Amino acid sequence: MKKLFAGLFILIMTSAWALQAADEPVNVAIDPEKAGADYKIQGEYVGETAEKAKLGAEVITRADKKTKEATYVVNFLPGGLRGEGGDYAKHAPAAGKADGSKVAIASKDGKWTATIESGKMTGKTPEGQAFTLNRVVRKSKTEGQKPPEGAVILFDGKNNDEWKGGKMVDGNLEGTDCRSKKGFKDHKAHLEFRLSYMPYETGQGRSNSGVYVQDRWEVQVLDSFGLKGENNECGGIYSQFKQSVNMCYPPLQWQTYDIEFKAAKFDGDKKTSDAVISVWHNGVLIHDKVVLSKGPTGGGQKETDTPGPYQLQGHGGRVQYRNIWVVEGK
Repeated sequence: MKKLFAGLFILIMTSAWALQAADEPVNVAIDPEKAGADYKIQGEYVGETAEKAKLGAEVITRADKKTKEATYVVNFLPGGLRGEGGDYAKHAPAAGKADGSKVAIASKDGKWTATIESGKMTGKTPEGQAFTLNRVVRKSKTEGQKPPEGAVILFDGKNNDEWKGGKMVDGNLEGTDCRSKKGFKDHKAHLEFRLSYMPYETGQGRSNSGVYVQDRWEVQVLDSFGLKGENNECGGIYSQFKQSVNMCYPPLQWQTYDIEFKAAKFDGDKKTSDAVISVWHNGVLIHDKVVLSKGPTGGGQKETDTPGPYQLQGHGGRVQYRNIWVVEGK
């Protein structure tokens, strides 16, 4: 009998521990199915107010390392989501916290209030207008784009033979400071990436990677969802040019970079013209023919007249890549 009670006690305690552990945010997730309940709250919400004015909201998870609890940073965006009319410059910041099966949201001044439950956000604006927003998962219009005839296929999920040091995880290529075996001059490139979910981290520790064009200029890859947008955040040309709009989707959603690059020109050892780059993030133009006159990103290779490979930076962010191809020429 004592053994039976002891067994039941262990079973109950194990079940209780498992339930508690399941309620805590994960440290890092690369699979949406294993990201936890707080991940399903995070994301983009869009809808209208009672006066038919479009409204968007960004909900970002922030987990506390001491309490192991998830809280939420919320941006209310007049006009909708970014890239679709939403204006971050006019955003209203708020905060949210779980309250049973719901998340209660309020701005610091208490003028915005809302509740998230079952994938919907309902609330009131400072003017007292009711609104209902639905959680959405956006897809880039270039996601899954097939390479045109004659394109150089760098990764199609079958193997990592075109990379030095590449690591495959679940059919995707993980950023591990790997470099393409082939180098390029003038070209167009397409690649897709998926940020890991790291709710306990902030800033540069939040799913950090980078796409180095010619192994010289870094287009930053980072979980910058919900941030203003700077040159060291997702889509920025690192330390040099910030993006025109922060188009970073939430982590664990596939995103796209489409890049047009014109290499610098040389007459012998003398450079006669600077490199020029354009970047589309999730189908939105965020860098339009930017002249790279300051030279390569720190850590990038010296600028010369030789072709350069693509590098997918590691940095511990566990970012996955897929569908990578390049079209050479102007």
